[in-house]
Amino acid sequence: MAGDGDGRAGLPRIAVVGAGIFARTQYIPRLREIAHLVVLKAIWSRTQESAKAAAELARDFAPEIECKWGDAGLEEIMGDCSIMGVAVVLPGQVQVELSLKMLKAGKHVIQEKPASASTTEAETALSVYNSFPNQFPYKPIWAVGENYRFEPAFVESSKLIKDIGDMMHIQVIIEGSMNSSNPYFNSSWRRNFVGGFVLDMGVHFIAGLRMLVGSEITSVSSISRHVDMALPPPDNICSLFQLENGCAGVFVFAVNSRSPKLLWRVDGTKGTIEVERGVDSGKHGYQVLFSGENGQCQKKFYPFCGVNEELKMFVQDMLAASKDGDHEAEPRSSYVEGARDVAVLEAMLESSAKQGAPVQVKRFP
Repeated sequence: MAGDGDGRAGLPRIAVVGAGIFARTQYIPRLREIAHLVVLKAIWSRTQESAKAAAELARDFAPEIECKWGDAGLEEIMGDCSIMGVAVVLPGQVQVELSLKMLKAGKHVIQEKPASASTTEAETALSVYNSFPNQFPYKPIWAVGENYRFEPAFVESSKLIKDIGDMMHIQVIIEGSMNSSNPYFNSSWRRNFVGGFVLDMGVHFIAGLRMLVGSEITSVSSISRHVDMALPPPDNICSLFQLENGCAGVFVFAVNSRSPKLLWRVDGTKGTIEVERGVDSGKHGYQVLFSGENGQCQKKFYPFCGVNEELKMFVQDMLAASKDGDHEAEPRSSYVEGARDVAVLEAMLESSAKQGAPVQVKRFP
């Protein structure tokens, strides 16, 4: 436990389950930034060596951090009543099963994306989660870490969308840089994941699109291909999609490109809004361009801070749920939202398997 003298004795405690690249390069640094809000009590990995290496990275702001590993370590985390929440940062194939175990033990969970490997898995998981007996004074929160929904660029752009009038068309152009210099390139679980990098990375870009337009994607017609044999199939996809509001758009995604580009553009009767990944004054983030009826173009750059914001929200929701059993968690991080992103990509991959035949996107209530 953190000592009374450091002013952190009353803070909630969490554990990180997983010690891979994202846990080490994102979760630990972001938890350092919010160490005044939450205490990192434990970190778990399959092996003792990996857990200890990750724990050392956090020792400066979590001096009392405990290393846990193997099945016994998971049992210890589930049985530790001082741990209020758990971040599950594991391969996509095993996250859901482990999240449900932690939730069943009464822990609030923030699980990394993708929410599931398929909509079938998501539906089953939600049914299990909703059937948990009311054995705790609160319903444990199940959040999905989707930082795009918390990036200020998308939050602010979604407010501006009403000023472009009736939407006419949408373009999403994603040209990634998943090559051998990328630390995730050799990640074995992504290579054995149905949909490969298209599903694993794609949920981010669909989340950004859905956040920006504020309307659900109802149907898709897609063609995917496997061109770069160094990547798992498919490595690129082109899709025509339709929104609930009737507007259509295109989603073009290449997992690896020589000239990386991430762009969302919505054209309306009164103006246009564009969100593009970029760098400004050495900071990585998004440039937002808004062109209104008067022809003037407003530009604003928003540095990345989505992971930080989603973790802060998770801590707030944990505390609120523990005080009020009926607390409704932040909708942007709900498991259902994450499942909706998966449903869109699953429909795109299914359409491609049917040579571009239109496919309805599975609805999550």
